[in-house]
Amino acid sequence: MTIDIPIRSKPIIHIGRVPITGDLILAPMAGYSDQPFRLICRELGSAASIIPCILDDGLLYDSRRTDELLRSLPEERPIAIQILSKDEGRLARAAPRLIALHPDWVDLNLGCPAKHIAGRGRGAALLRVPPILESLVRRLVSDLPCPVTAKIRLGWDDDSRNYREVALRLQDAGVAALAVHGRTAKQGYSGTADWDAIAEVRELLQVPVLANGDVRTAADIGAIKQATGCDVILIGRGAVGNPWLFSRLDNAEVGWETRVQMIERHIFLMCEHYGAVNGVRLFRKHLIRYVQGFHGASALRPQLVAAETAEQVLSVLRGWEMRQS
Repeated sequence: MTIDIPIRSKPIIHIGRVPITGDLILAPMAGYSDQPFRLICRELGSAASIIPCILDDGLLYDSRRTDELLRSLPEERPIAIQILSKDEGRLARAAPRLIALHPDWVDLNLGCPAKHIAGRGRGAALLRVPPILESLVRRLVSDLPCPVTAKIRLGWDDDSRNYREVALRLQDAGVAALAVHGRTAKQGYSGTADWDAIAEVRELLQVPVLANGDVRTAADIGAIKQATGCDVILIGRGAVGNPWLFSRLDNAEVGWETRVQMIERHIFLMCEHYGAVNGVRLFRKHLIRYVQGFHGASALRPQLVAAETAEQVLSVLRGWEMRQS
């Protein structure tokens, strides 16, 4: 299968001075948006790469895990680094490390609902204290030479949907763009994303607003753009197992041979990045999604999960394909 990626010479939006020439970007997802997956999505049409969920402590103390997360490739540019922090002083001390990494922009994560993040006062927990998140952004804008953005949810829960206040505070603090996931922190990924609320934010702000939530099909891309008025969309979980969504292809439109070729490329990129053992282990969550929905996939899953090498994974897939033909 040949996929034609539209090439646009004119930027759709600018994040500060950074031109964004496509209307879809892979959302920053911890555990998923690593260098191999970012590269694949970038090649298929994602307009930028965002390195997700870097802790300020990891930047300050030269964590080996942080160094691994921060690895990127020149062909991913423009590249953003998304950071997690709750302390202005830590951010100030981490700024020189961020500057040395030369990101095209830095994004402050104000939307992660995970217990180990929000439960420690970072991510979405900061939505409950708007003055603090505003001061964090002001510090970043003051200390960094590159644009600063933020990613938020609609509030902590249904009783505190303060996205209008938060959005205006962040614009006043100097964000160059704002990404909005149309759920509260308490919702996690349940229920339905509120695209109308995202539209409210877009109408409030002068800076670009990036819409996020419930984009699982090519038709959803047009639907969320129409509902929100946003020019650029973040795609997260909908792209796992179907990175072709960035080329506006649904899962059913991608044949088995093309899928196996992508699995082969993706797993070897993972092994190259993480090492042979960890690469296969970390790839399993992608692998299950790549085969999801195909006839007989539930019977295939235990064999794939049990495979310990890339070669074993591909052998299982090719053997299964032969039985289907």
